[in-house]
This record gives sequence, C-alpha cells and structure tokens, in this order.
Amino acid sequence: MVDWLQISQASGSGDSQILVRATENPSYFGRNSSLDVSGNTKSVSIPVYQYGVPFRHFTILIHSGGKVNWTNNYSYTRLSYSINGGNWSEPVSAGSVTLVAGEAISFRGNNLTCSGLSFNATAQISLHGNIMSLVDSVGFDTNTTIPSNSCFYSLFQNSSAVTYADELELPATTLTPYCYSYMFALCRNLLTVPELPATTMAEGCYNLMFQGCPSLTTPPELPATNLAIACYRGMFSDSSGLTTAPVLSATVLADECYSNMFFGCKSLTVAPTLPATTLTQSCYQNMFTRCIGITTMPELPATTLANGCYKQMFSECTNLKNVSTLPATALTYQCYQGMFSGCTSLTMAPELPATTLAGSCYYSMFQDCTSLTTAPELPATTLASSCYYSMFYGCSALTRAPVLSASTLVDGCYYNMFYNCGSLSYIECYATDISASNCTRYWVRYVSQLGTFVKAASMSSWGTGPNGIPAYWTVINA
Repeated sequence: MVDWLQISQASGSGDSQILVRATENPSYFGRNSSLDVSGNTKSVSIPVYQYGVPFRHFTILIHSGGKVNWTNNYSYTRLSYSINGGNWSEPVSAGSVTLVAGEAISFRGNNLTCSGLSFNATAQISLHGNIMSLVDSVGFDTNTTIPSNSCFYSLFQNSSAVTYADELELPATTLTPYCYSYMFALCRNLLTVPELPATTMAEGCYNLMFQGCPSLTTPPELPATNLAIACYRGMFSDSSGLTTAPVLSATVLADECYSNMFFGCKSLTVAPTLPATTLTQSCYQNMFTRCIGITTMPELPATTLANGCYKQMFSECTNLKNVSTLPATALTYQCYQGMFSGCTSLTMAPELPATTLAGSCYYSMFQDCTSLTTAPELPATTLASSCYYSMFYGCSALTRAPVLSASTLVDGCYYNMFYNCGSLSYIECYATDISASNCTRYWVRYVSQLGTFVKAASMSSWGTGPNGIPAYWTVINA
C-alpha cells in the first residue's frame, strides 16, 4: 500500500462507497496505479489517480464519471482549459467536458472579473489550485490582489456537486467589494472550505458566501481585524449543520459587519465571544436568529451603542435561557428592537440600567417570550417615542410589570407594551400626563381579568379598558 492514501472503510451490508483520499496533497497529474480491495465475497480493482505535479491553476477533480460545465453571462470573460495536464485549449466563454472518475480539468484566463461565470458538474467534484489563475494566467502564483468588485461572485452557487474545497486556494489579501459574495451559496453537499487569509475586509466581501450549506460543520478561520460594511453579512446563514463558530476577534466594527452571519444555524450551540465595546449600525442585527441550539448569550460588554445594533440578535432562539447584563446607560434608535423576541425558554430578562432612551429602543424586545416570569427594572424617567412599544407583547407567564416611574408619557411609548400578557395582574405606573398620541394604546389588552393597579394619587385622567386601567382591577393611589 502506498503511504499517501487514506481509506474510509464501509460498514454494514449492501452496496456502499469506499472513499480513498490522499493524506497529504492529492493535487497531482497522471494516473499510474490501482488499488485492490478484498471483501468477504468479492475482490475488485479500483483505479487510483496518483499525480506528479501539484495543481497550480484552478482545477476541478471529478470523483465519478460525469460532465463539468461552466456557463457565463458575459462573453468577455474567457477561459482556457487543460484536461489531466494536457495542452491548453483556445479561450472560450463557456463549455462542457465529460471526464471519467479521477480526471481533472484546470482553468486559466486573464479576466478583469469572473462575475457571471458559474461552474457545476453532474457528479461529485472537489476544488483545487489557485483561484487567481482565472484572472491572471501567468502571475497568479504571486498575485494576491483581486482586480474588480464582485470578481468571484456566485462562482459555485447552487452546485450540489461541490463536496471538498479545502484545497482550493483563495490567496488574496487585498479584497474588493462583494468579491466572494454568494461564492458557495446553496452548495448543499459542501463539506470543507478554503482558508481565508485576508486580515483587511472590503464591503460585502464574504456576504452570503456559505449561505445554505447544510453539510458544512466547521467554518474557516477568520483572522480579520479590520472590518468593512456588511463584510460577514449572512456568511453562514441557514447552514444548519454548522456546529462551531469561528473566533471573531475584531474590536473595531463596521456597519452590518456581522448581520445575519449565523441566521438559522440550528446546530450551533455556543456563540463566539464578541469583545467590541463600541458598536456600529446594525452590526449584530439578526446575527443568531433561529439558532435554536444556543442556550447561553455571550457577554456583550459594549457601552456605546448604535442604531439597530442588537436588533433581533437572538430572535427565535427558542432554547436560550441564560442572559447577562446589557451595560449601556445611553440607548440609540432601535438598539434592542426584537433582541429576544420569540425566545420561548427565557425566564429572566437581562439587567437594563439605561436611563437615556431613544426612539423604539426596546421595541418588541421580549415579544412572545412565553416563559418570561420576571421583567427587568426600567429606571428611566424620561421617555422617547415608541420606546417600550410591544416590549412584553405576548409574555403570557409574566405576572408583575416593572415599575413605570415616568410622569410624562410620549407618543407611542407604552403602545402594546403588555398586550396579551394573560397572567399579568400587577402594574405600578406613576404617569400624570398621558395626553401624548397613542401613548397607552392597547397597552393592557388581554391581561388578567383581575389585578392591582397602583397610580399617582394626583392622577385623575386614567380611563378604563385596554387603553387605560384594566376593568375590574383594584386601583391603589400612592
């Protein structure tokens, strides 16, 4: 047996596959041996494709017989190809080549962009060599600068044939906006991914790069510390098999940098550490939405917030139970909007020490948290437009509201605040001016039929019903 082979033995009965992979670099040309495999009842000889020189150019290796296809939306993107290290073809904009198991096709070109180019195959394939040979046929070995925006956009998108990409080289350290966006999106059988060495990001560079890859369990390392707008947006969204998250060490963020990054990663159980203390607009928006395996929220030390920074960050994380203090004392527009909405296992809210509010800052923060029994203190006495809008909407286990100390209400501040909180039976509210538009609209609709309402003794403007004091509740003046 040659020492560069690794054999995965099949078990059980019936037809099965035996995977033979090189333990070192299998990226070579030529064919010169076979592998004899003996079982209990039969012995077969399998061709083994052992190669002589490493794949330098971008190369597709086919695992079983089939076609490799490439299509192109733009005729000016042209590629030459070589089969098994043979002569290079004349440049073409698209093509289809039939290969037998273990054969390889390499590509090169001098293109400003490969946006619009797409590779696929009718059999399982692995990806090898340097992707830069598509844009620089001669100097690709040392070229680390991507030449144009969206250069490799959607290159393998929706290809169920791609299985292994860990030997594909993406060596660029100078990226461009959306250069790798959607590159492997919807590659449902992708098992391994290339290294991503760049430390300085460009806008949207990894946007949705591995979106919808359910077979992927382990992400690449992400060493970047200089982020850019939307650089990781949706990068692993709906990759339901992902079990670990990469280390995210950046302390200086960019707008939308991590938004939707792990959306729908149902197998992810531990969120990465997020060390930044100053946030940016929508930086964590929907970052872990529908990550139903996460039970504990990471420490969030930020004290300087930005608009929408935590918006829906953990929404629909139905097994989230453990949360920590959110230390910021000055809030921003929609900063906590929907942050824990739909977290049906959450029983206790994080501490919320903020005294300076902003429009819609707590909008729907705990909406439909049906296990929430304890509300956080709300110390602010000066409110902002729609600040508590639907904050506890649908919290059916909540029995006691936080003390509401503000004397003057503002437009929409308590709108729907306790809507459908069917167990709520105690409210302490010291408002003396409730003249603002919709400030208490439906705020106590569908609460408990019986309860206690504590109000300021001087306040005589409260009405009765879903927009005021619940009917049949006992009123206490304080």
